[in-house]
Amino acid sequence: MERMIMVPKHLAVALAEIGETEIPGPQSNKRISEYLEMVGMPSSDEIPWCSAFVDWVVGQVHIAGTHDAAARSWSLWGRQCSPRLGSIVVLKRGSQPWMGHVGFLLDSGGGMVRLLGGNQRDRVGVNAYAKSRVITYRWSDDFEHIAI
Repeated sequence: MERMIMVPKHLAVALAEIGETEIPGPQSNKRISEYLEMVGMPSSDEIPWCSAFVDWVVGQVHIAGTHDAAARSWSLWGRQCSPRLGSIVVLKRGSQPWMGHVGFLLDSGGGMVRLLGGNQRDRVGVNAYAKSRVITYRWSDDFEHIAI
């Protein structure tokens, strides 16, 4: 008998995007260009696109994102929550207060959070970050769960 698990629907959408990778040089990955369209950015996969990816994912489940290319724009989106599977995580990055990174929480432990996100090593993938970099965890009451 197959065992089904419940996951946030938006996370299932994000998981299906793993492996989308930037194309070096003047060409751009068409899917990444779609992400960038969500935030009104040029379709060059050479610019930061983590926020565009999150915006595209939530848009696929018919929830309005921030429509902003800045990762920290997600700091006030939805509501603050405790860490949970699929929550949107906003991280500090660099030395400037406007700099950041954003992705979806997969798990945490040992002082780290593992995020599924865009523009992580120039691709959609999973990377670990220090919990000390977390600014906030965000959730929408419109997020739904599905069985996989």
